[in-house]
Amino acid sequence: HFIWIADCSGSMSVDGKIQSLNTAIREALPHMRDVAKENPNAQVLVRAVKFSSGAQWHVSQPTDVEDFQWTDLSADGVTDLGKALKMVADQMKIPPMTDRALPPVLVLVSDGQPTDDYASGLQELMDQPWGKKAVRIAIAIGEDFDLDILQKFIGHQEIKPLLAKNPEALVRHIKWVSTAVLKSASAPAS
Repeated sequence: HFIWIADCSGSMSVDGKIQSLNTAIREALPHMRDVAKENPNAQVLVRAVKFSSGAQWHVSQPTDVEDFQWTDLSADGVTDLGKALKMVADQMKIPPMTDRALPPVLVLVSDGQPTDDYASGLQELMDQPWGKKAVRIAIAIGEDFDLDILQKFIGHQEIKPLLAKNPEALVRHIKWVSTAVLKSASAPAS
């Protein structure tokens, strides 16, 4: 399970950040498909949740990476990260997750400060067995992000948020997350 958690707040419309995010995810899909083909024992299911004023599933059904299509996001509103994390937490429960699965990969992409109670959303996520076991990666876009909040989402001091100060860096980070991180998460533990 690979879930994009995408910030669609109004600040993402500045400097073409939302368009860069759309382009980067679209460009990363063929690489994700290649990684999935290299590991035929792991089925890669992709979804996306978007958050601004509230949160909703952008792609609600776990979709095989071979069939996954990206529809562009647009930016407007505030930054309700807590609501998005609660929605992801609901999907980390058993069921809908099985008790035997590979660790999910959760990728948070944000450029700002949460405007709601992100801490309770993060706590709900961490209260779920798969939320706690998930590989959590954060990509900070631009200059106005809250590094501390992104670090809390990741939950490991050794892993730092990836900083994307320009569209090229965002594309690089998203390709890395969607290939190297996916490859390591989908490999069976030795």
